[in-house]
Amino acid sequence: MSVQRSPEEYDAIVVGSGANGGVAAMELAERGLKVLVLEAGPQRDPFAAQGHDVQEMIRRLWRLYVTGRQTRQAMHGGYWDSNPDLLVDDLDHPYTTPPDKPYFWLRGHQVGGRSMTWGGVTLRLSDYEFKAASRDGFGMDWPIGHDDLAPHYSRIERFLKVHGNRDGLPQLPDGDFLPPSGFTPGELKLKEQIEAQWPDRPMIISRGIHARRHHKPTQEEPWSGLSSNATSLAAALATGNATLRTDALVSHVVFDPDSRKARGVAFVDRVGKTTHEVRAKVVLLCASTLGSVKILLNSTSERQPGGFDDDSDTLGRYLMDHVSSMSQVFFPGMAEPDEPFEMLGSDSFFLPRFQNLQGQDRPFLRGYGLWGGIQRASFLPDFLRKVEPGCIGTFTAHGETLPRAENRATLEAEAVDAWGLPVLHIDCELSDNELAMAKDMRSEIEAMAALIGGRCVSLTDLFHVPVVGTHIRKIEDAMRLSAPGLYIHEVGGARMGDAPGNSVVNPRNQVWGVPNLLVTDGACWTSAGWQNPTLTQMAITARACAFVADELAPG
Repeated sequence: MSVQRSPEEYDAIVVGSGANGGVAAMELAERGLKVLVLEAGPQRDPFAAQGHDVQEMIRRLWRLYVTGRQTRQAMHGGYWDSNPDLLVDDLDHPYTTPPDKPYFWLRGHQVGGRSMTWGGVTLRLSDYEFKAASRDGFGMDWPIGHDDLAPHYSRIERFLKVHGNRDGLPQLPDGDFLPPSGFTPGELKLKEQIEAQWPDRPMIISRGIHARRHHKPTQEEPWSGLSSNATSLAAALATGNATLRTDALVSHVVFDPDSRKARGVAFVDRVGKTTHEVRAKVVLLCASTLGSVKILLNSTSERQPGGFDDDSDTLGRYLMDHVSSMSQVFFPGMAEPDEPFEMLGSDSFFLPRFQNLQGQDRPFLRGYGLWGGIQRASFLPDFLRKVEPGCIGTFTAHGETLPRAENRATLEAEAVDAWGLPVLHIDCELSDNELAMAKDMRSEIEAMAALIGGRCVSLTDLFHVPVVGTHIRKIEDAMRLSAPGLYIHEVGGARMGDAPGNSVVNPRNQVWGVPNLLVTDGACWTSAGWQNPTLTQMAITARACAFVADELAPG
C-alpha cells in the first residue's frame, strides 16, 4: 500500500485530542510551537451529540436488544447516562481476552475523546501513592513525587475552574480551588455520624468541575465544560498554532534509521482507508492508556526496521484499573429533594483513603476511597415504586490495584481490524489483594450506610423496571465487584522509572533511548493510587510539555 507523506514538519505531533491530548496541545501551542493533533474519530456536531435523552435511550435499546452492538459498553452504568455514539463499538474496533479473564476496554473515538463522557472528579495523588513501595515493599516507587507535579496541578485546577475545600489531609493534597459545592441534608447527617463513630475518617465534599453531564448546547457554549472541546483543545486551536486532523487511526511511530529518533507517525484514514505519514521534531502519545500501549507495541524493532528496543521487557506490562464496589442504598423515611442535586464532579461526597495509612492494619496492601451521594437522584413515578417513601443514595468505593507484570497487553500474532491495524490482546485479572480489598469495601459501605438507617439494595428491589430490569440487575451485579477495565480508570503498560532496565519512560516521560518520543497519558503510570486519575494525567502531561517547550520554543 502506498504511503502519502506530508511535506510539512511540525514541532510536535500530539496523538489524541481528549483530556491529555488537549492539555499537550494547549501547553505547546501557547508557547509558540506548531502542533499537529491527530484524532482517531470524527468531529461531532455539538447539537447532535448532546442533550437528547429519549433518542439516546432508543439507540441504546436498539443496539443492546436488536443489533447486539455495544454489549460490553452497556455493562457500565455511565453508558446509560450519555450518548452511546460517544463510545466505540467493539465490533468495529475489536480486541481479545482470555476466555476466563474478561476485560472491558471502553473507548471514545471523536474529537474530545473520553472527556466527552468524563465525570469531572479531580483529585491529586499524594506521596502515599507516589512512594507506596517504600511504605509496603511492593513494586517500585514513582521516580517523581507530588512536589514535582504541584505547580502543574495548580495550573490545571485554575484553568478548569475546579471547586473544592482545602481540607488539610496528607492522603489528599489540597489544590487551587474555587469555593466548594455543598452537602445535601442527608449527606450532612451521614458526615456527622461517620466522624463521631470514626474520627479518623473525614467526610469531605468532592473536588471537581462544576458542570452538568446533560449539557444543552448553545451557540455561546456548544460543548460541556467537562470536555477538552470546551477547554484545553479549544485554547490550543485559538492560538492559531495547532492543527487538528480527524479520522486518523495512528498505527505506529516512524523512526529515522540513522539516528533511531522518532521522525513522526503513520496513520490510516478512517474513512478513505489510505495510509499517511506525518513528521515532527517531537511525538507525544496521549491516545489513552491502552491506545498508546498499542501504538508502542507496534513501534518496536520486532515490528518494524529501526523501531525502538524495550530492554526492560516492561512494555505492555503492569496494566491496572481501580478495583471498585458500588451499592445503591435506600434510606426509608428520608425526604426526597424537591429537585435532585447534581452528582458529578464537585457535586458529591468523598471519604478519602482511610485504610492502611498508619501501617498495615488491614488484610490487603494499599487503600481505597469512597465516593457517592444521598438525595442526588429522585425516585421514578409513584406507580413504579415497590417500597415505602424514602430516598436513594449511591456509594462507590474504588481502590488501588497492585502493579503486577502478568497483567499485560500484547498484539495478536495475525489478527487485524477493518483498517489492517493490529488487534490488542488484554490478559488482566484481579489478585487476592484486590478481592480482599473489595470485601472490605462492601462491609464498610454497609456499616456506614446503617449509621443513618440505610440498607444496601438493588434498584429492581425499589422499582418496577420494565424492559431493562434484567439488564439493570446484570449491571449492578457487575459493579459490586468490577472486572478490570469496567471502572474506566486504566493505567500502566509503559511505566515510568529511574532506569532503562525497569521501565519504558524516564522521569520526564521520554521513552528510554528515544528522547523525542514521549508517553504522558495513563500508560506511563508506575502504580495506580486510589484517586480518580484524570487530573494527575493532565498534570503529568503539562510537566512533560514544559520540558519539551524549553527545548523547542522559538527564539
